Amino acid sequence: MDIAVGLVILVAAGALLAAAARQFRVSEPLVLTLAGVAGSYLPFVPDVALTSDLVLLGLLPPLLYTTAIRTSLVDFKANRRSIGLLSVGLVLFTAFGVGLVAWLLLPVPFAAAVALGAVVAPPDAVAATAIARRVGMPRRVVTILEGESLFNDATALVTLRTAIAASAGSVTVLHAAGDFLLAAGGGVAIGVGVALVLGTLRRRITDPVLDTTVSFLAPFLAFLPAEKIHASGVIAVVVAGLILGHRAPVWQSAASRIAERTNWRTVDFLLENSVFLLIGLQVRVIVDNAWRSPLNHWHLIGSCLAILATAMLLRPLWVFPAVYLPRKLSRRVREADPAPPWRYPAVISWAGMRGVVTLAAVFLLPADIPYRDVLVLAALVVVGGTLLLQGATLPWVVHRLELRGPSRAEDALQEAGLMQQVTDAGLRALEEHSDEDTPAEVIEGLRHRVGHQVNAAWERLGPDESDLLTPSEHYRRLRLVMLQAEREELLKVRDSGVLDHEVLQAVMRVLDLEESLIDRFDEGEDELPRDEPLRSQINGNDCEHLEAAPLTVRPDTPGRCQECEDEGLSWVHLRMCLTCGHVACCDSSDGKHADKHYSSTEHPVMRSVESGEAWRWCYVDSRLG
Repeated sequence: MDIAVGLVILVAAGALLAAAARQFRVSEPLVLTLAGVAGSYLPFVPDVALTSDLVLLGLLPPLLYTTAIRTSLVDFKANRRSIGLLSVGLVLFTAFGVGLVAWLLLPVPFAAAVALGAVVAPPDAVAATAIARRVGMPRRVVTILEGESLFNDATALVTLRTAIAASAGSVTVLHAAGDFLLAAGGGVAIGVGVALVLGTLRRRITDPVLDTTVSFLAPFLAFLPAEKIHASGVIAVVVAGLILGHRAPVWQSAASRIAERTNWRTVDFLLENSVFLLIGLQVRVIVDNAWRSPLNHWHLIGSCLAILATAMLLRPLWVFPAVYLPRKLSRRVREADPAPPWRYPAVISWAGMRGVVTLAAVFLLPADIPYRDVLVLAALVVVGGTLLLQGATLPWVVHRLELRGPSRAEDALQEAGLMQQVTDAGLRALEEHSDEDTPAEVIEGLRHRVGHQVNAAWERLGPDESDLLTPSEHYRRLRLVMLQAEREELLKVRDSGVLDHEVLQAVMRVLDLEESLIDRFDEGEDELPRDEPLRSQINGNDCEHLEAAPLTVRPDTPGRCQECEDEGLSWVHLRMCLTCGHVACCDSSDGKHADKHYSSTEHPVMRSVESGEAWRWCYVDSRLG
């Protein structure tokens, strides 16, 4: 009963504190950790033992997996050199750099000092990316930080095990190199194998509940066999997650993908909150144990602070040369990937918060290592110090460096262009697979349905300069009113008891699904920021019409659609032909005169003439530029 109550309190406290942190826009990991520290000194809070087995076997695999399935394999491959330099090179550099400082300051063997360096080397995935996404870092920076945090744990754990073996006098350089090769190669092989087996199985599973169950098993099916053969379970989990996430649209049904995303977001939220609370709850016991060591207290404090400073300093000392030196030495690297602005490596250097893996790994240190409690305290100081110093100031650093995150307005433009492209593909399939026996009303209904989706995406882009509702806004408002009336009628039938519960639930699921789709679309209906002209990030180099078209021409009827005025219609947004300058209304308008102008003239490219927009569209290739 005590354990059950403790778990309930842990989850509830984590949820409340995370909600409060989001409300006040402060770092969730920092708030949760500080709350745990305060709780550890309350007399009615029992000591909580965070064992290495609990973290490395119970918490680490699902945390890594949920990050891996969300990570783009395409982006990961594009940044693999940067990720490799951080997740392997920086970890080794930090492990030996911190190890040297700890060996000089503390009365411990060099192997034990390197073991401590390996413990504090890997930054935490949760702490860095949680802040990165909240403050709006550039996508490439977020991708590199996520990729680094996915693989650096493997390098750190292998280094730690090698250092522990060296402290016992049972390791050679050849043996250490073999361990690294086995860990990396075995982890990749098992990860790929598990992903292929589960992918084959998922193709035959249509029940979202069964598919989600398989998904919950996936990180442990990869981690446990890899650890059994002394390969890297971390690499196995990450590789399996990257492949399964990348192949999900092929291997899973739409319902299974939705269920998996929802369930893993919940698991991720609960585990992340619990982890940082547990980190804080360790503080009192760790400090008390280290304080009783024979080491002078001022020597103890100074050594821990020096190790913290070293861990923070070594990161920029590695990051800046790793970014610019390969480009100086290799023309091929320089041409394939031009050097980023100095602000990118600066913010990556500062995003080095440590977390739960550091605290879990330090408990792997053998009990007979001299001054083990001091080493555990040093690891705790690095975790707490980086969370406090770097985690709390990272948003300020991003702001001072004037780093811009992804533009929601630009994303909305890309989404609209992509929606148009895939909708056109669907309409072509409709033409190919329908025949004279297909009822005309079916074809028209399908055209109207996909047309509403793509028009709603384009309507989001226009400036909100009037109180008039767009057609899609009218649809959503009225459909929600209809759904409310339908649900009330369903509840009346339920309360009358005339129909079976299963029948009622089936109808309720249909209503809930449609309402969830409308709610999902409303997530993007907030005001889109426009602090610079809205341009497409796609330059259209593969479209000859966009390349040949000018950026703008003289409009024939500036600010109005002449056809709408002639027909007594109202327009939603205005577009302009870049061949003749004709201004006409968009497809969300009743007249659809821009589309009609293309049909009659075959002028290929039009552009938006709405305030703050500078994008073009090719009708021929369905290409945004």
